[in-house]
Amino acid sequence: NGKLLAYNKLAYSVTIEDNYESSSSKNARLNETILKTIGIVEDHGDKIISDFNIILNNNGDYEFTLSDSRLARFLADIYGYKTADELKYEERTATPEDVIAYLCEPKNYEIGRFIEDESGEKHFLSGDGYSREEILKLITVRYALSTNSYQKYLATVIAEDVSEETVAAIMENKDSLQGVGIEEELLRRYNETECMAHILGYVGNASQEDLSGLKESSHDYTITDTVGKAGVEKAMEEELQGVKGKDIVFTDNVGKVIETSEHIDPQAGNDVYLSIDSELQRSVYNLIEQKLAGILVSKIVNQKEYNNSEVKSSLMMIPIDDVYYALLNNNVIDINKFSRPGAHPYESKVYDSFVTRRDSELSVLKDELLSLKTPYRELPVDFQIYESYIVQRLGSSGLGIILSSQVNREDPVYISWAVDETISLQEYLMYCLSQDWIDIGKFNTEAEYLDSEEVYNKLVDYILEELREDPGFSKRVYKYMIRDNDITGRDICMLMFEQNVVYATAAEKSEVENGIKAPYDYMINKIANIEITPAQLALDPCSGSCVVMNMSGEVLACVTYPGYDANRLTNTIDSAYYARLMGDLSSPMYNNATQQMTAPGSTFKMVSTAAGLENGVINIGERLYCKGVYRIDSLDIEKTCWIYPMGHGMLDSTHAIEHSCNSFFYEVGYRLSTDLMKTRYNEKLGLEKLRKYADEFGLTEKTGIEMEENEPMFSDTLPIDSAIGQGSHNYTTIGLARYVNTIANGGNCYTLSLINRVESPEGEVIRRGFSSVRNRVELKASTWDSIRTGMNLVAQNTKSLKELSLTAAGKTGTAQTSKSRTNHALFLGYAPFDDPEISIAVRIAYGYTSANAASLASDVFKYYFRLEDTDTLLSGTADSEEQEIIED
Repeated sequence: NGKLLAYNKLAYSVTIEDNYESSSSKNARLNETILKTIGIVEDHGDKIISDFNIILNNNGDYEFTLSDSRLARFLADIYGYKTADELKYEERTATPEDVIAYLCEPKNYEIGRFIEDESGEKHFLSGDGYSREEILKLITVRYALSTNSYQKYLATVIAEDVSEETVAAIMENKDSLQGVGIEEELLRRYNETECMAHILGYVGNASQEDLSGLKESSHDYTITDTVGKAGVEKAMEEELQGVKGKDIVFTDNVGKVIETSEHIDPQAGNDVYLSIDSELQRSVYNLIEQKLAGILVSKIVNQKEYNNSEVKSSLMMIPIDDVYYALLNNNVIDINKFSRPGAHPYESKVYDSFVTRRDSELSVLKDELLSLKTPYRELPVDFQIYESYIVQRLGSSGLGIILSSQVNREDPVYISWAVDETISLQEYLMYCLSQDWIDIGKFNTEAEYLDSEEVYNKLVDYILEELREDPGFSKRVYKYMIRDNDITGRDICMLMFEQNVVYATAAEKSEVENGIKAPYDYMINKIANIEITPAQLALDPCSGSCVVMNMSGEVLACVTYPGYDANRLTNTIDSAYYARLMGDLSSPMYNNATQQMTAPGSTFKMVSTAAGLENGVINIGERLYCKGVYRIDSLDIEKTCWIYPMGHGMLDSTHAIEHSCNSFFYEVGYRLSTDLMKTRYNEKLGLEKLRKYADEFGLTEKTGIEMEENEPMFSDTLPIDSAIGQGSHNYTTIGLARYVNTIANGGNCYTLSLINRVESPEGEVIRRGFSSVRNRVELKASTWDSIRTGMNLVAQNTKSLKELSLTAAGKTGTAQTSKSRTNHALFLGYAPFDDPEISIAVRIAYGYTSANAASLASDVFKYYFRLEDTDTLLSGTADSEEQEIIED
């Protein structure tokens, strides 16, 4: 809709050139300069680049930001190989700590210091004299310099978009900062950051992997170029990339430019226009947040515990203690601040209580590990959690003490620990040692010979020392402190005030502190006003997605909640922010619209209707009887309809969609598998017939959207279950959006695109029409009518949709994943019914009931068709609509 979404900004950057002459002191002098420069930058409120592929996580551990083949490629670069295939075993399996230690060595960056022993022999102490943060910052700059070593005349960026104060400070100290300078450069910036982040993506320095993918490009890419890393930035890289300018220069032996002989100006790249309506995108994002907040407010109860094992999914509730703990667990309240100098009163009070509790728990754990040896299943629940966490931490990539790849998960002792829970942690760890599943070098650093009992005792000492300062263990202790009232709701509210999590007047603080206002009421108010967001709580539900399309197959909105600020990842990554994103339990980096996959539930029933009617195993007007229980005695099958213990009675295909009758569609699946009972039951036959129509509606392959998208999974088992959208079906929201759009537009199944057109810098249209018809779905008119009429009846019987001042069509769906968590809520639909303009797909992960997804779709229809005042609809507060329950 003509809104600028991404642009370039001229900014100052702090740079460094490696113009140091080789000598025994080069590393020390270069490291000193870098640290001094970092200090100046940070003292003036700016940040250094932090795009190295290792970060410090919330536990204070070094952690890779890559995995699988990308990690292998990174390790190959670290160890100096052209390909990952050349890596030795110990290099391929290196932990982040191993990589940091390797780069600190004198042969590399020499981060540490030499000491002399009594005999006068020198030894290097890796990292000695530097904090873990300083080591990572130094390595980040040194590694960036090393990737540019073959063209030293090009400066390496230390910090970008710095203030004028930083510029002045650098220039004042330039005489003592060899190689450091200030340059102007263009930086990528984005509008509509959170709601558009996954669509737009971001840019960064080209990696070897990027260059490999661009080797056929007409552009001349090098390791110093900035390229698209995700989203449209990556998909349209070659259109957006301009033509580089050129300077031919002559340098001396340390890289200093002494002459420039030729200069060619750069040329701008093309402009890319999206099909996305940015206002609709932002509004749908806000509507999702309001809906999630409304569900949470309706589900949080003023109880310490709630037995959800005895109620069905739609009636599960959230005890208030879960909310209090969520604020600590998802780092909304920063527990690391509790022990810092200058801590606030409640921070200090809570920390003192925590230290007492932590030391007590560690004492009990020590007794368990050394003498008590209680079988896991006989432990109290809190100590079960602690011991599970110990094993998890020992096997984590940050520690790498339990060698997960070596553990035999079919071993009887492993099964006794992990499955049967009949042995103690002591027995399990001793067995791990005996089987060489533990890397003793990680904790027995003196490399002395010890017997197995001595090694185990050293491991116990290591575990207890590690847990003492481990944030993950601390959070588990805090959880049970809240349970036991060692930390109260009032304490949590006061911690929020002290850390400025929410704004509160002095009067409000006093009311909570003095018991005038109950912590439960205060917390509900903040959630209702979205001062505490669903994403911050990361409770069920905390995420959602919605895709809106028009009848030409254009994507008008592709929304995933929560999002992130792409401006903090683009150009060079803000590693602290990235670490927070990666540790955020609401998974803001995950695209719920194109990556999250669940069973489609009852939204699949239109496919089954098409397969049944077109194959002639059911006929228009033919009615099947639902008594609540579906049986096939010859196959020993007995299943229930969602309405059980009642039944739907006699239904035809149209009304089976209306009532979402499982029994009807079980029978369709059975008939497809027997060719209307002409052959014996054949699972493969039934699945093939279902798959044909799933493919017609685009559900068997990716949509083509220019974002990271997961491959759909058509069910490969149980055609009877598959016919109601269960089996092993798994689809993305964008895939379901294409499916319902095909129904709405009359049979055109599109290959999707976010791109509307590409224009040259002069405004000439270079290309239009990125979306295209993938296939045409040809069904009998009576089949189309049955499907669409059934969907219209669903909308007429759904509270939030029948109240609209236009007629819609749709289908709700519920996907169960676990008996301990609520169901996923789905809705597919379109409006107006008689002459569709838009189609919509909604998924609320763990959204309790599909009525919630339908209600969100209704709000989107209201916004798009202007059926309700926009300010009223986008109130910025929790949706207070009374919840309907749909159990399909």
